[in-house]
Amino acid sequence: MHGKTTPLSAMGWTRFILRSVLLALGVIVCVPIHYLWRIFAYGSPIPMYFLRYAAWVSGARVEVIGTHLKRDVFYVANHISWLDILSMAGACGTAFVSKAELADAPVVGWLASLNRTVFVKREHRMGVAEQINALREALSDNWAVTVFPEGTTTDGQSLLPFKTSMLSVLEPPPPGVMVQPVLLDYGSVAEEIGWIGDETGLNNAKRVLARPGTFPLKLHFLEPFSPEEFHGRKKIGAEARRRIEEALLETLDKPLRDFRHTVPPIRYEAPEEAKAVVERNEKAD
Repeated sequence: MHGKTTPLSAMGWTRFILRSVLLALGVIVCVPIHYLWRIFAYGSPIPMYFLRYAAWVSGARVEVIGTHLKRDVFYVANHISWLDILSMAGACGTAFVSKAELADAPVVGWLASLNRTVFVKREHRMGVAEQINALREALSDNWAVTVFPEGTTTDGQSLLPFKTSMLSVLEPPPPGVMVQPVLLDYGSVAEEIGWIGDETGLNNAKRVLARPGTFPLKLHFLEPFSPEEFHGRKKIGAEARRRIEEALLETLDKPLRDFRHTVPPIRYEAPEEAKAVVERNEKAD
């Protein structure tokens, strides 16, 4: 968004401040309990409860569709917003693979580490083996781990090609581990919620926390499959993407569109050349 910020009304600022205070209170209450729990037992459930609460405070009303595996599972999901992490972790307690930059982000990086996030440097090719080993350790501990192989957030109307480097952990797959594709469906608000283009994370969070009302977020846990049935990360990624695309097409009830869009400060819109194509098609009809 080239330095621009979304202007908020007085009510917008009120909602933003109220939700921010509720999130801060959640941190103040949950973090000490989490550390206390870890003194006496392994595997604190507190991060899952906190992230579920944080998604609710942020306005998401999460509905789980299908049955998710609870352990020894590698979730592969489409990616629209930072709310994806809150909602999925809150629903099933999964850990995540995230960009290394998140680890350095104030507060957010620390919270992500509490939820056993595996931080990776996508551009650090020499460190891929180390990152794959970290994922193997997570899976060997029976964690559920989620990857977003599109590599970026989109608009809920598109599905980018999958980058499969992190799926190398499944070459060969650890014993008993399954792959479960997940479709995150924000419905009609996907383009408004989406963190897309040059928009900063801070501005997106401000927009989302300031918006009125709530919105539905459906987590479609699709049929899992054994990675042993597909030889190599590219075939595993292609199968997961095929299932997510099929579910997205059914949900949208229209063809997917190419992801060539920008996000202005207030409303989502296509670039001028895309608008011209639409106008020509409408005239032709």
